[in-house]
Amino acid sequence: MADSESVDIFVIGGGINGASVARDAVGRGYSVALAEMNDLASGTSSAATKLVHGGLRYLEHYEFRLVHEALAEREVLWAEAPHIIKPLRFVLPHHKGLRPAMVLRAGLAMYDYMGGRRLLPPTKTLDLTRDVTGKPLKPGFRLGFEYSDCWVDDARFVVLNARDAADKGAAIHVRTKVTSVRRDNGGWLVELDGEAGRQSLRAKLVVNAAGPWVDQVITGTMGKNGAHNVRLVKGSHIVVRKLYDHDRCYIFQNADGRIIFAIPYEDDFTLIGTTDQDYEGDPKDVKISDGETDYLLSAASEYFARPVTREQIHWTYSGVRPLFDDGASAAQEATRDYVLKVDGDAATGAAINVFGGKLTTSRRLAESVLDKIEEVLGKKGKPWTKTSRLPGGEFEPLAFEAETRRLGMNYPGMPAGLVRRLMRLYGTKAPVVLGDAQDVSALGQHFGADLYAAEVDYLVANEWARTAQDVLWRRTKLGLRVSADEVAALEDYLRSRT
Repeated sequence: MADSESVDIFVIGGGINGASVARDAVGRGYSVALAEMNDLASGTSSAATKLVHGGLRYLEHYEFRLVHEALAEREVLWAEAPHIIKPLRFVLPHHKGLRPAMVLRAGLAMYDYMGGRRLLPPTKTLDLTRDVTGKPLKPGFRLGFEYSDCWVDDARFVVLNARDAADKGAAIHVRTKVTSVRRDNGGWLVELDGEAGRQSLRAKLVVNAAGPWVDQVITGTMGKNGAHNVRLVKGSHIVVRKLYDHDRCYIFQNADGRIIFAIPYEDDFTLIGTTDQDYEGDPKDVKISDGETDYLLSAASEYFARPVTREQIHWTYSGVRPLFDDGASAAQEATRDYVLKVDGDAATGAAINVFGGKLTTSRRLAESVLDKIEEVLGKKGKPWTKTSRLPGGEFEPLAFEAETRRLGMNYPGMPAGLVRRLMRLYGTKAPVVLGDAQDVSALGQHFGADLYAAEVDYLVANEWARTAQDVLWRRTKLGLRVSADEVAALEDYLRSRT
């Protein structure tokens, strides 16, 4: 990017909101640049519970607009990215000391009614004394309800939105900090410091989608005083060795009114989370506390017949959700809906600040941001993302197994597990990763698990991967399976490429 280059829209933040806005905007014909100070999805967007869901518990807080929008997006996003999104069935056991069964039935009936389902199956009632999903649970749980939502590879969802934006002409800059944003001649002068050194550009409009740092951008980078718009809420998860053999998930009620999920994760693990706790520190320093760990272990052990213990924990992760501060007394009651605020206009230079949001509603949030952009810059193109496909997702939602078989037939010398993993991550781009190789010996250096140089090279060339952490925890989840020595070898390899 040359000094003093001009763009229509400059996006601050490479999480799901920023990447989605950049993709939608460039697809409508605007010139777009995006800067992320770290790696794509390195903040909140890679620390989620990995769900595309309506938010069943939000019905209790009367967030009907948010739930309706989120439910309608499940199948839209599944069709957009059927490689990284898949349907799940959730089992909600009835706990006799908590919400009455009729309340659960009514809530799930509303969930089905509001959902706009075509492919996702409806809710059904379970006899947990007979159904396989009752076997891992304590014998006191006899009645349950099973409903549909979806799983998403959260970090890859961000990266693929950014990849599609770049393919359409957006400039995506990772590890590039926005040091200053100042109004200048009816637009903005943006100063950057990153991989390409110090640079500057001009933009007609700025979108501040910095997530937990959104207020810091307003007060520091943009030089305004007194920005107190977000409530930082910490969510933590634990990953343990697989607790049960079937493929269903659980949603457990807790006596404090919160819920946690237990979800099959990366074949050999179970993901348990999340917590809701106000957070006052720097978002980059967030990590699980002993209290949160105890909470998750206790909440899961309330339901599972075999207690879940600290010794079973294989990995933990935490993130900070930048919820719009609506004055709620408790963190779990704060709104999960997004709020957009416009500062300025076409004459003085307009900025759109994005507060809140979540993976499920990111596409709709981007459309809402574009509505406001069009009010300032004028309309260029029509909304287009609802029927679009993300890179690698060029097949029908129910065709994942058939596509996996086809990939395996084209690469008969490759291990079935590797073929399936590549299909789940890259979809129709998997042959680009594998190239002409017919067995693993042709994939280059081995870095542990089933990670080879060919895949690493693809991630560096196409998905902005720079470090072992980028590769092992955001582009893949192979960090669960590699040793410290293998991580060091990967770091050495990545350094040798620069």
